[in-house]
Amino acid sequence: MSTSKPHGYQPKRIPSQVFLVILCVYFLIPLWWLLVASTKSNPDLFVSSSGPLWFSGHFSFFANLSGLSTYSNGIYWRWLGNSLLYAFVGGIGATTISVLAGYGFAKYNFKGRGFVFALVLGSVMVPATALVLPLFMMFSKLSLINTIWAVILPSLLSPVGTYLIRVYCQEALPDELMDAARVDGASEFRTFWSVSIPQLRPAIVTVLLLSVVATWNNFFLPQIMLSSSKLWPITVGLNYWLTHSSVGSTSEQVWNLVVSGAFVSIVPLIVAFLFLQRYWQSGLTLGSLK
Repeated sequence: MSTSKPHGYQPKRIPSQVFLVILCVYFLIPLWWLLVASTKSNPDLFVSSSGPLWFSGHFSFFANLSGLSTYSNGIYWRWLGNSLLYAFVGGIGATTISVLAGYGFAKYNFKGRGFVFALVLGSVMVPATALVLPLFMMFSKLSLINTIWAVILPSLLSPVGTYLIRVYCQEALPDELMDAARVDGASEFRTFWSVSIPQLRPAIVTVLLLSVVATWNNFFLPQIMLSSSKLWPITVGLNYWLTHSSVGSTSEQVWNLVVSGAFVSIVPLIVAFLFLQRYWQSGLTLGSLK
């Protein structure tokens, strides 16, 4: 008598599935710790019978939020607003430039295209921190130091985004589809806007998320470029609290405010991801030609 195995049962996949579960746990533990720590008071962060990965008896999340609103005259929310401004403007700008550049590299033949694209790929290998000092010297001559443009302008260039858009254009945007639009009398701009852009939506959303996250997490560039605390993003502001701030005359570090502020700062990124991820599976038209 033979026993049938469940449909789709493949023992060879068990090790890979276990490995994926381990990776998920590995990446989720820091987020879980941040969530738990944001609900604790300053003493409970270091001395708690429940341990670092579980909630303590005193739920202090709302008290921590109140502290964020009052500490240093509530400058935390200004830092959060600055991060939103830098990430929104920088992300939209970087995505726009990447789409235009990647589309041009993929669909137009022009002299020096290979060389220019090689330069774009080569710039991926240059660490962003290596460019901060040259940018500082250049912006200082342009009187842009300690302005929002010192953070936004460098964020507008995304070599990785340009590469991703080009690759996606080559795979998901057939030349026949564009030729059909041209035969129907559409101009190059109309072809790009009405035919190409809808098909590139998943790639555009991916580049947008990558650009927004990169600008949001940027630390070294704004730390060098900005001297006014009113212009700091959330990364620089929380680091300043972590290393310099004290409460009263006890020189007690405001760890609970730093942890709670870090937790609040990731909420916009999570919301953006949940809102935009539904577009990733739309607009895919490989094989859509009749």
